[in-house]
Amino acid sequence: MYETQTKVVAFNGSARKGGNTAILLRYVLKELEKEGIETELVELSGAKIHGCLACRKCSVNKDRRCSQTGDMGNVYIEKMEKADGILLGSPTYVADISPEIKALMDRACLVSKANGGMFRRKVGAAVVAVRRAGAIHAFDALNHFFLIGEMIVPGSSYWNIGIGLEIGDVEKDEEAIQTMKTLGQNMAWLLKKLKN
Repeated sequence: MYETQTKVVAFNGSARKGGNTAILLRYVLKELEKEGIETELVELSGAKIHGCLACRKCSVNKDRRCSQTGDMGNVYIEKMEKADGILLGSPTYVADISPEIKALMDRACLVSKANGGMFRRKVGAAVVAVRRAGAIHAFDALNHFFLIGEMIVPGSSYWNIGIGLEIGDVEKDEEAIQTMKTLGQNMAWLLKKLKN
């Protein structure tokens, strides 16, 4: 078993709690848990998170926080900072990501950059649920967060995408389920290597 202090936090950017995006993320988390890695799934549905104001106060304050208050932004940024790995999940909205996950990414990215690269060399991976098309663009959008943050992105047996419309439909996408399991296994392997 692996040290329990290693932690991965997953953010479900879907408006539907427990929907297809959450289902896919849970398959990844289950594999991490098998390796003794602590996990947490954060549902952004119903949580208040404002978009970035581009005020650049984070660059002036350098306190590892966004200057905006009154929402969950700083709570989530702190969870990211404390974690060894970050999973971002989103449904596909008009061939792109959800506004909730975009708001989190934009604010976390600026706060990280303003404070010397808070997420540098953490492990990050993206997971996307889609009805039919547009998932690759959404997948790329999520991965841009990891890459600009100097994070390490593990691969899987295919793109980390699952197809389904109604809640639970992704369970029928056998290749997607295997892809999520492989992602979790590869992420656990990488986290172990980085700790040694």
